[in-house]
Amino acid sequence: MSTSMELVVSHRGTQHRLSLLPDDTVALLQTRLEELTSVPPSLQKLLFKGKKPSFEGAETISQAGLKNGARIQMLGSTSEELGRTLAAETEHQRKERILRERALKAPIHVRSSGSSSTSSSQYAFHRIEPLAHLPEPASARALLTRLAHDPAIRHVMQKHHLAVGLLTELAPHEQPHLLGLNVNAGQAIKLRLRTDRYDGFRLYSEVRKVLCHELSHNVWGDHDNNFKEMNSQLNREIAEFERTTAEGTHHLTGTGDAYQPSSELEAEAQTYILCGPPQTLGGTTPTASGDESREDRRRRLLEATMKRLQKEEEELEERCGTATS
Repeated sequence: MSTSMELVVSHRGTQHRLSLLPDDTVALLQTRLEELTSVPPSLQKLLFKGKKPSFEGAETISQAGLKNGARIQMLGSTSEELGRTLAAETEHQRKERILRERALKAPIHVRSSGSSSTSSSQYAFHRIEPLAHLPEPASARALLTRLAHDPAIRHVMQKHHLAVGLLTELAPHEQPHLLGLNVNAGQAIKLRLRTDRYDGFRLYSEVRKVLCHELSHNVWGDHDNNFKEMNSQLNREIAEFERTTAEGTHHLTGTGDAYQPSSELEAEAQTYILCGPPQTLGGTTPTASGDESREDRRRRLLEATMKRLQKEEEELEERCGTATS
């Protein structure tokens, strides 16, 4: 005879204790959770030890890897809450479509004086709009505004004549696999600002990296060599701009025999090194051994940074979308 087991499921700050048998089905667990939380099984997302239990192909709780005393976190909305969210989202999308159509019918006219103020107004983000139906829209707007007015971002947009009609956000539940989306080569750029649980916002530096990636899609649609070169160039110029600004100058100087990087990526990595030791995501700066020469350390940092940048770009490409109509 199987011994009963206790599971503790947390949902929105409330803990639910369930007594089940190891041979009870996963479907029974989900039904019990629906009775307690009103969240249907199709909308339940269970996390065990920070990961999703292996429910695929598992018929019983024990086959899914759950044991007595397991603590599980459940995410998910009730059908009623989801209906309200989708209704608000549909209304928002309708308004966004109307505004977009108006913008297309009344294009921005730029004086031909060639003045810097005209150029500044042309190569910019012409509209900022958070998703009003998501939590803390004011905080989202503040983050979008900070991105739009970031001096380094504005610098590369001016230099490369990049303009964006709408800067807005991606809701995590809309396209969970995407961090960024460029619509019609700059008609709109959508960025993932929020965490998957809607309990906060992603790091500014990470969101800005995605924005830089999406700005490159204003010129190049595919993730080909042309795109990679431009994206690398934008990242390098942003780092150079911030370094020279911090030094109190807006130009770079050097000697004729200075080391010339062999690739755009290496140049970007070298700029990161000049700005400070590279930090790995969720990790620490590589440490130097006591007998390491300055040149060996430079080479090691360069190699480590290039590997990090390549990995980041591969992740961004996997979670980037471009759309045309």
